[in-house]
Amino acid sequence: MNGDGVRPAETDRSVPMLPDHLPLRPLWLCRVCGQPWPCGRAKLALLASYHDSQINLLLYLSGLLHEAIDDLHRLNPSTTGNIRDLFDRFLGWPTRHRNRHPPTGNPQTPEDL
Repeated sequence: MNGDGVRPAETDRSVPMLPDHLPLRPLWLCRVCGQPWPCGRAKLALLASYHDSQINLLLYLSGLLHEAIDDLHRLNPSTTGNIRDLFDRFLGWPTRHRNRHPPTGNPQTPEDL
């Protein structure tokens, strides 16, 4: 922060603002990259936001999972998809990430999640 209490990126227009990888509802696709949400970048952002509490991350994602099931079923009841796949999409990756401890300490890429 500078002396005015403003972050430099907020005043410097040369710093590009990256869009958030948020879900486009009711389709549950990423608004930026079009991948099924949560996409790789969204997962990295969620891990950073909830780095102190995986329980809170799982609670947050479980609520979104229920909303996604409702939205996708409302769009087309015959093609809601496999609930097991949706469960893994929303709640499987944080558990897999927690159980993995990369030996190098290098940040993971979105494709690894």
